[in-house]
Amino acid sequence: MKVLIETMVRALVDEPDFVSVTEVRGMHTSILELKVSKSDIGKVIGKQGRTADALRTILSAVSAKLNKRVFLEITNDLNH
Repeated sequence: MKVLIETMVRALVDEPDFVSVTEVRGMHTSILELKVSKSDIGKVIGKQGRTADALRTILSAVSAKLNKRVFLEITNDLNH
C-alpha cells in the first residue's frame, strides 16, 4: 500500500523527488505518513479535500481486502 500511494502521489505533484511515505504498523492498523513539498500540499489535498478523500477511499478498498485498517496522514516537508 505504501508503494501504491507513493506512485499515485508522485504523478500528481510538481516535485516528485520530495514525496516520501513512511508506514507505522500495528497489529491490525497501519498509518501511512505522506510527506510532500510545501508547494505541492494543495495538489495532494485537492479542492475541498477531494483528492485526499479519493486516496483514502482507494486505501480503504485495498486494506479491506487484507483485513486491516489503514489511515493516511498528509503533511508537508518543511525543508522544501
